[in-house]
Amino acid sequence: MKAFKDLVQTRRSYRKFTDEEIDPEDLKLILRAALMAPTSKSTRAWQFVVVDDKLDLEKLSDAKNLGGQFLKDAPVAIAVLGDPLRDDCWIEDCAVAAISMQYQAEDLGLGSCWVQMRGRGLDDGTPAETVIRGVLDIPEGLNCLCIVAVGHKAEERKPQNEDRLKWENVHLNKFRQND
Repeated sequence: MKAFKDLVQTRRSYRKFTDEEIDPEDLKLILRAALMAPTSKSTRAWQFVVVDDKLDLEKLSDAKNLGGQFLKDAPVAIAVLGDPLRDDCWIEDCAVAAISMQYQAEDLGLGSCWVQMRGRGLDDGTPAETVIRGVLDIPEGLNCLCIVAVGHKAEERKPQNEDRLKWENVHLNKFRQND
């Protein structure tokens, strides 16, 4: 296991994956990380749909106009769903679960990428959520925040560059304008 400071530096978004399948134990660890993620008032009102069916992955890749087409080539995608009636912080809780999965994937040497779905859609006005709901048989009342693609990295990316961190965006006690 990497030190967390190294893990956050090396975790990058990967949109190209090899054809190698994900080890079931690795997938279980990724889902375990999501299930252990903190939630508001410990509601744990999220749900996760694991997709490895190639036809469904292709349909999900067409749920929005831009930014999700690579889903069709991912070995696994995990739809992150929340219940706004059970949890007014469903968006935040789902986001924490999604990034927890991504850090676990990185720790296992796997690549991942968050695909934003909430608020996205097709040119004809069809919300991505409608497409996803139809493909995955999601019941009414659950909303999809994102889909996390997971796979073996087809290429390596350099760690984030420490020199490019925007420390000027960090303020002590009060917000200070950078003049």
